[in-house]
Amino acid sequence: MALHAKKAVGRLSVHVYDAPVRIWHWVNAFSILILALTGYFIGSPLTSVSGEASANYLMGRIRFIHFAAAQILTVLLILRVYWVFVGSVHARQIFYLPIWSGRFWKEWSHEVRWYMFMAPQPRKYPGHNPLARFTMFLMFTLPLFFMVITGFALYSDGAGRDSWEYVLFGWVFSIWPNSQDIHTNHHLGMWVILIFAIVHIYVVVREDIMSSQSIISSMFSGERLSKDMED
Repeated sequence: MALHAKKAVGRLSVHVYDAPVRIWHWVNAFSILILALTGYFIGSPLTSVSGEASANYLMGRIRFIHFAAAQILTVLLILRVYWVFVGSVHARQIFYLPIWSGRFWKEWSHEVRWYMFMAPQPRKYPGHNPLARFTMFLMFTLPLFFMVITGFALYSDGAGRDSWEYVLFGWVFSIWPNSQDIHTNHHLGMWVILIFAIVHIYVVVREDIMSSQSIISSMFSGERLSKDMED
């Protein structure tokens, strides 16, 4: 009995992610993880610690780590925005959506059907596909800016009205005069990013297996390898 198999007939390697984009991706992911963990304990602090109070500064250290990670994330986000203007075309994909393009929405619709197992084959793109770009912009890029803005606004509440944080971000209190509202929205924003991260990990693993493209390794090497298959 003859075995029927598919063989690879072509490989196309495209440079997609510049080194600064790859570095930002991994350092940003680590910063978000630290921020989520420390933010959880800031929102739900430990009820007690052992020993004398004078010998413990646990919540203070947690807040310090949170603030340090937030500052790293903010600096890298500023540098990442800079790279939008000087990097490759792929460096700017997650910072805007071509909502005026009929082709974009047509390809977006196809990707929705592909992820719902309703399309037989995926379409291959050198960078992010339209659905991934759409999702990353709405559930990652915009929430990331929101977290930076609300986070520094909350910090300015303690730093005082004469601080540079309040000068730059005090306007947030004109939208939500009650700082607890900002705390709540900041907390919800982190959940949006965490839900996105879970979906993101699932999707990149799925696409690496099903679409014959090197999705995961491209964020290490910068190269997107696409394999064309035939019967």
